[in-house]
Amino acid sequence: MKALCVSDKVVNGLYNPSILTIARDVDIVLGCGDLPYYYLEYLLTMLNVPLYYVHGNHDSEVEYTPNGEPLTGPGGGTNLDGRICMVNGLMVAGLEGSVRYKSEGSFQYTEAEMWHKVFRLAGKLTLYRLFKKQTLDILVAHSPPLGIHNGRDHVHRGFNSFLWLMRVFKPRYLFHGHHHVYMRTEQTVTLYRQTIVNNIYPWKILDIAAERMYFQPAASP
Repeated sequence: MKALCVSDKVVNGLYNPSILTIARDVDIVLGCGDLPYYYLEYLLTMLNVPLYYVHGNHDSEVEYTPNGEPLTGPGGGTNLDGRICMVNGLMVAGLEGSVRYKSEGSFQYTEAEMWHKVFRLAGKLTLYRLFKKQTLDILVAHSPPLGIHNGRDHVHRGFNSFLWLMRVFKPRYLFHGHHHVYMRTEQTVTLYRQTIVNNIYPWKILDIAAERMYFQPAASP
């Protein structure tokens, strides 16, 4: 499976008909937050592939069309926050938002609040592992894990709970945005335990092995 991953910035090279050449063979679009709905809808419409996304801390709870119609997300897309979806045989889940840095603001969470979201997702992942023998392939997030691809300020600090989730559920990939990358020498791909953490800002096309990963119980002694 080939995925177009986008976050944080409207890329003019993608927001025009050349997208049909640049991403002509992608199977899915993954949105990692802080993107206007019209941009995500454009990618979905032009490529005619499924869109799965999470919100970032700069997203509005509601956007309005030129006709005044309220939108809470890009039309035709699937909000992954706290959900598990099977996509081309792969298990994909999502967690929205950033570290809370002001008293009011959408899609911001304290560490305790994010732990609550992670534990709720963990319950669903456990059921899949026990009853369907399937494990998490891709976690789509806006923020990075704590200490991996973090910015220098509090706003761009990652979540400690993501480290726990990776240790326990061992997703193959964690895709995130939030931290803007301006230097080619900056590290954007890091292996943590068994998970490849990839900062996809502002866009990357990634090949993802299509085979399904199954949970293998430990062999009897």
